Amino acid sequence: MEINKVTIHDIARALNIDSSTVSRALNNSSRVTEKTKIKIIEKAEELGYQRNALASNLRKRVTNTIGVVVPRISRHFFASVIQGVEETAYLSGYNVLICQSLEQLERETQIAETLVANRVDGVLISISMETTNYNHIHRLNNSGIPLVFFDRHCNIPNTNNVLIDDFKGGFDATQHLIQKGCKHIVHFSGPQALEIYKNRFKGYKAALKSNKLPFKEDYVISSRLMELDGVKNAKKLLNERMDFDGIFSANDVAAIGAMKYLKEKGVNIPKDVAMVGFSNEPISNVINPALTTIDQPGLEMGKVATELLLKHIKSQNKLIEPQTIIMDSKLIERQSSKK
Repeated sequence: MEINKVTIHDIARALNIDSSTVSRALNNSSRVTEKTKIKIIEKAEELGYQRNALASNLRKRVTNTIGVVVPRISRHFFASVIQGVEETAYLSGYNVLICQSLEQLERETQIAETLVANRVDGVLISISMETTNYNHIHRLNNSGIPLVFFDRHCNIPNTNNVLIDDFKGGFDATQHLIQKGCKHIVHFSGPQALEIYKNRFKGYKAALKSNKLPFKEDYVISSRLMELDGVKNAKKLLNERMDFDGIFSANDVAAIGAMKYLKEKGVNIPKDVAMVGFSNEPISNVINPALTTIDQPGLEMGKVATELLLKHIKSQNKLIEPQTIIMDSKLIERQSSKK
């Protein structure tokens, strides 16, 4: 058998095992036992595969590793995305390097440089709340590493994106509160530099306009949407004696912070104030009252984003049109909005 014709499929057939196992073993994946690795490497050497494969990998600079950058692994949504990424990457013989920016631009920039230095084959990224400078993103692109944004993206032309329909989510959340009888709806927004919060805000405004309700600037409170921000926002509403009967928060965490504070101050939810969050964190279903929210399909988003990234990696630098995939979201009604 000629060296340049030996493939992982030949090794798999010779050993009567799955070709994906052969691929992972040759890439020293921790998912394959040492005993199996030794058996596969010995067979590869016997068939003349190993030397050829190493030369090929040096030429192509292949590491069979993709980098994933998320703001916080602790958030259920991002943990779900990572699960979808790992499941999909595993099936294609790829390892996953997971990094978190902790919502810091400086940390995200350092991560990007590290991923380039480690020659990952591709990167999936959801940008931090501080990311308004895109120099590190441009460096990733210039290095020839395929890049796919998911959930939070940069407004850069010709990029690959897998996103939620944030405008629709914002519209549906606000429309739901209006249908429950709310006429004075406050919006807890994230930083408007980020497209996802900009689009959720646009959805909120569009629902008000569609129902001929006035838009008021002072009814929009921007923050980093941590739980403490929700508490501060609710305190501000009460201290300034604002007339409000509904809150749409651009995430569940800030909504839950506000809900806890309002309850402490004797505000009845949903009788006095109806509330809707965004992202369907597990805690939103166990808090009392349970929080109405916009569900995001994190697991599915991880799978779709990884498939798109692998498509570009496997194209071997052939020109493929950039693609933006918009995924649907749905409102889950719970007690916090049942007036």
